[in-house]
Amino acid sequence: MDTRGESSIEGHTAIQHGLPRALADGLTARPLTPDDLQAAFAVYSAAELADVGIVMLEPEDIESDWNRASFDLATQSVGVFDGDTLIGGAEVFKTRRAEAAVHPDHRGRGVGTWLADWTEDLARREGGSKVGQTCYQGSAGERLLRDRGYDDAWTSWVLELPADRPIVPQPLPAGYAIREAVTGAEDRDVYQVIEDAFNEWPDRTPSSFEDWYPRLLGRRGFEPWQIRVAVDGDDRIVGAACTILDSAGEAYIDQLAVRGDQRGKGLARALMADAFAHGRERGAARFGLSTDSRTGALGLYEKVGMQVTQTWVALAIDVAPDS
Repeated sequence: MDTRGESSIEGHTAIQHGLPRALADGLTARPLTPDDLQAAFAVYSAAELADVGIVMLEPEDIESDWNRASFDLATQSVGVFDGDTLIGGAEVFKTRRAEAAVHPDHRGRGVGTWLADWTEDLARREGGSKVGQTCYQGSAGERLLRDRGYDDAWTSWVLELPADRPIVPQPLPAGYAIREAVTGAEDRDVYQVIEDAFNEWPDRTPSSFEDWYPRLLGRRGFEPWQIRVAVDGDDRIVGAACTILDSAGEAYIDQLAVRGDQRGKGLARALMADAFAHGRERGAARFGLSTDSRTGALGLYEKVGMQVTQTWVALAIDVAPDS
């Protein structure tokens, strides 16, 4: 067990973090450790099932987030326990992005409010000016954050290609090709194309290669086919599609990007169709991706037959001392 910086918040008073509210009788809190991975997955997946109706999360998603170079599990996470059972947890990444969940069986005990206090307090103490979470539209989490004064930051949509819809190859312009990225040799080139494209979004915190790597390349079970790249006539990477094939049989494009000066040529559509085709070859029965209102790409995906199945809202609040 990793005990770096570990300490407990016992009893009724959250002294360590200076929180204004107390945990209910019998509840304790401490930082999470790698040994808590399965317990954390149980909490987050149960919350997702209650709010969304399906579970999309996998243990590898949490594990890859915990493995980001800029994230310190010992100081930037917390778990709330009823005895030895984890019933709620939260994380804050780079003072800005929070994740939090309470097991449905333990809602109504003030744990969600306590975790919201904790995330805001941690972001403030680490010098952040704003912290936010993404919640399923209409969920208890959204209502809690709105009641605390959180404002809309952007809207996200999950889209799927209907199961009966064929995957139609999309034409490439002359001189371009799609191939598998050379793992190891081209990792940073793929990262740079994605990072440059995503940094065009307003209000985005840049990501280092070391933070990006665990999401896919460092993920348990990664296979080279999961990164497909579009290349120009000189074999330079100008676009990339990074796909996760989950245990439920869905090929999910986690990241899709095309270099700014190469857009408008159909490369994104071609990469998407190619990624889904490779997923189908490996047994995928469902195909999805997500986008948000910062990208302006919703219409592109709808034009190729994808349908919105979920809507999420990103909410944020100012936490600077003078806010």
